[in-house]
Amino acid sequence: MIIYPAIDIQGGKCVRLKKGDFEQVTEFNADVVDQAKKFEEAGFEWLHVVDLDGAKKGRPAHLDLITRIIEETNLKVQVGGGIRDMAAITKLIHCGAERVILGTVAIKNFALVEEACKKFPGKIAVGLDARGNKVAIRGWQEETDIYIFDLIEKLENVGVSAIIYTDINRDGLLAGVDEQGTKEIAQSISIPIIASGGVSSVADLEGLKAAEGVGVSGVIVGRAFYEQRISFSEALTFQ
Repeated sequence: MIIYPAIDIQGGKCVRLKKGDFEQVTEFNADVVDQAKKFEEAGFEWLHVVDLDGAKKGRPAHLDLITRIIEETNLKVQVGGGIRDMAAITKLIHCGAERVILGTVAIKNFALVEEACKKFPGKIAVGLDARGNKVAIRGWQEETDIYIFDLIEKLENVGVSAIIYTDINRDGLLAGVDEQGTKEIAQSISIPIIASGGVSSVADLEGLKAAEGVGVSGVIVGRAFYEQRISFSEALTFQ
């Protein structure tokens, strides 16, 4: 199982939100590149980066910082937030992103997901953010009537490399991961699932590790690292 430490960028700083609310923000490091280097030095191989300002605006807002992270570390970086056209996808891939995460566009323009998967095989992931099994988009600001399992069926055969499932109601609250929901999604599809939202303890990692056999391939850890609920060394034992 891959552990993905998370960096969310807002205003050029490393922050965390609560339940996706842009008004409930906590700053953890004013230097996002420094934070990335801390994760690299600890021994992590991947990094999950979300451009929060980009998600809100509908276009990448911190390409310069993301590029610096990629160039100044050896981390494999997966990036999401405001990526809604082929130009943005191409730019991030050319900057060295290992994986580009499409969220809103998977709802608004599914043909782009198909096109991107063909053009950049193995490089495209889809982020499914949900409240009560209904998909939310535009940086979690807009809820839809789309049932998450209906969307998953569409993703099965287009070449998506991974699905990142986030239970928004748990995100940033250290309330425990949605282990059952994550397992249900993983069992319904052959695409690897990366769990996100609410990871608060080593027990959460243990539960997800046990679900590796049904397709849970990784987990994103954010606030639990920043508030030292889980140490880097503890997390790395699950890889």
